[in-house]
Amino acid sequence: MQRIVESFCVASEQTGIHLQLACCSSHCAFPRQGKNLAVYSNTSSERPLHLTGHHTSVSALVFGSERTPLLLCSASEDYVIVWDVENCYRQVREGVTASGVVVGTLLGNVEYLSLCALNERVAVCSGSRVVVLNAKRQEVLAVLDGHLGPVTASGFCPWDPSQLISVSEDRTLKIWDVKTEEILYQSPVLSGCPLLSLFFLDEHRQFVTGSADGQVWCYTLPEDHKCHIVMKLDLQKVEQRHKKRVKNSNHKQTKPAGTLCDAQRGDVETAKPVLRIWAHSHQPGPSSMLQSNSEIWIGSSDGLYLLDLATSELLAILPFKDIPGLSISTVGSWATSQGHNNNMWCLVSSLFEARVALLDVNVAGLNSSCFLMEDGKESLSVLPSSPPVPISPLNAELKKQDPKPLKKTGVRNHALVFHKVVKSSGYATSPPRPMFTPKTNIKKKSSTSKETKNNGSILREYPLHSTTPSVPHSQVSVSTVPNPIHCLQYSGDGKQIVCGTADGSVFIYEASLTGSPAVYTGHNKPVTSVCWSHSGQWFLSVSDDLAIWPTQVAEPVLTMGKAGHLKAIRWAQFYYLDKFVLLSGGSNLLLYLYHLDQTKDDIKRYEQKSVFRLSSTFSTYAGTDITAVSAINDFFSYIVLAAGSDHSIQVFDMNRGCVVAKISEAHCRAVHHLSQNKGSMFSTQDRDSYNLFLSSAVTDGIKLWDLRTTRCVRRYESHVNRRHWCTGAMSPCGRYIATGSEDNCAYVYDIRSSIFLHKLQRQSDTVLNVAFNPSTPELLTGTLDGKLAVFCLGDGST
Repeated sequence: MQRIVESFCVASEQTGIHLQLACCSSHCAFPRQGKNLAVYSNTSSERPLHLTGHHTSVSALVFGSERTPLLLCSASEDYVIVWDVENCYRQVREGVTASGVVVGTLLGNVEYLSLCALNERVAVCSGSRVVVLNAKRQEVLAVLDGHLGPVTASGFCPWDPSQLISVSEDRTLKIWDVKTEEILYQSPVLSGCPLLSLFFLDEHRQFVTGSADGQVWCYTLPEDHKCHIVMKLDLQKVEQRHKKRVKNSNHKQTKPAGTLCDAQRGDVETAKPVLRIWAHSHQPGPSSMLQSNSEIWIGSSDGLYLLDLATSELLAILPFKDIPGLSISTVGSWATSQGHNNNMWCLVSSLFEARVALLDVNVAGLNSSCFLMEDGKESLSVLPSSPPVPISPLNAELKKQDPKPLKKTGVRNHALVFHKVVKSSGYATSPPRPMFTPKTNIKKKSSTSKETKNNGSILREYPLHSTTPSVPHSQVSVSTVPNPIHCLQYSGDGKQIVCGTADGSVFIYEASLTGSPAVYTGHNKPVTSVCWSHSGQWFLSVSDDLAIWPTQVAEPVLTMGKAGHLKAIRWAQFYYLDKFVLLSGGSNLLLYLYHLDQTKDDIKRYEQKSVFRLSSTFSTYAGTDITAVSAINDFFSYIVLAAGSDHSIQVFDMNRGCVVAKISEAHCRAVHHLSQNKGSMFSTQDRDSYNLFLSSAVTDGIKLWDLRTTRCVRRYESHVNRRHWCTGAMSPCGRYIATGSEDNCAYVYDIRSSIFLHKLQRQSDTVLNVAFNPSTPELLTGTLDGKLAVFCLGDGST
């Protein structure tokens, strides 16, 4: 299928650099003979319309957004003229010279034009200022002067026409109030190269800008005009990552002939200027299922790029040099418009030659070839669809050994005491006291108190439609000196908190952080992970060794690693509803069976009666070291996620005992944390929601993945994570994501948007860890200086 068809190519008298072309769904326009205009029909073969009126070279053109009447605005150093295209056609048919309305004179060299949504005002970018004119008569409405360099693009906000955004060669952007001519927001210097393009995402109240060196920024514009960055990327780096991912996919399947996203070896890497940004709306059809409302197109000097803003991933590349039949291979300027039947029109001019060409781009055909999907690939799911296979490693059982019979030996070989428990002599005992006194004056609890208990801090059912916890409730320091909190977790019932610190201690607090904590010591190095058992009777902690503790006794019932059984334990958790302990070390996942026995021999207290046995060992693909692991213990699941030092995420099927999927180049750095959507016993989610999981990497934000397609579906990077291992978590309702940050805040995102909902301040240091209470809308944070804080709902929230 021919994906790009060149409708026509005509000669022009000037190259396309610093030239704004115009294109709409029905017509396109560009300068001819310097000071004249040529208007072509995109679909019919009728003669072009030639417009005269300028006395100097035309440098900018733009069509209005309304189709009736269809307006065309052109600008040169002498005039700014608004043309009614249909009226001009009628005048030419009547033998009269077509004419327009002059709305501005002698404004200087015009770089860019933009019309408001109602075609009532036109913004003229001339030099370092933006002049707002009346589009119907010669009247200056505002002069916006504040940039230090030439303004390269501007636009009226679709959701608030009184605001205008401009970008400039001074590498900054400004938001203006057109009525008062005041600056509402001014950005710092964003790049080392000029900003060239601007595009509005009306649905999300966002705008996107790009620079000459291929940098792309996406901002949200709230009502207070304090812009927040949503996404930033380098087009060249994203292209390299995309080519590497495509190359890895081609090792597993044969790519269709003529696919346009091959990784070419020996290509010279050059800067990719972001000349134009736009979005293409799709009509219903098979290919439209692959699209989302966060996708934008970027026109650069070497071709087209399809980018997903939600994930910061490149979806398709269309280099012009690989398309046969194109007259232009290096583009100087772009103009685009929506076409018919999932097509779009692209009017391009050559950077080095005096040529202009109209291209008909078949978007449906492009997507069907560049989205590399494996046919017949089995869809993965966290929830199992069948019982374990007979040879599954999950069917292993720990065989209990029968006690050995005592050998009959002589009396002299017996111990002096014949009982394991030695009875005390009683010299140091206190006088006997009554151990139980019945209370006969107990008042019966009323039904009101029972209802109060049910409606207390621990809810019977998690409110699925509640707001996010954002109000500080309580805070506590785990020690008198700074002691980083490396890990924390709520118990399954949401009543207790366990956290591990850098000095090797483990603390258990009440969920409200009230009262004195229970302290568990025994590790010699920082505690790297903690995990509650599903039953809530045990928890484990990992340092250079592993210890399983009962909640009532500050002495481990089982230790692993200190006696040389294991080396380099980095992470562990209970797995498969407490049947196994899953560990990671080096490039292996280790599955251990265990039996816990709390009984002690008063003579041989150093001997532990709990036993453990290695059941299975699983190795990562290519032997890469494991940096993060995630598995679900709240219900039966075969899936275990493991991140590697090669920046990949590997999916293990413990039922089959192998790696079933690998996500190459998941982040630009190694993933340091994985978190799955586990829900809780207090909430119920849609079945497919459990297939979502998060990954975090330093300098690369948080990514949300769908296990069914092993594709990133959204990215969150408003928080700061440049050095420390800040972790993320998903709420029990599956609607929110929380993460730590190095700006002494915790951020809460809506899972459907890359914009943060709340920035939880009042933290004393970098927030390393976060966790949602499984039973009630509360958020727990742990900081670098050893402070725990709980955030709850505000007054009146439900």
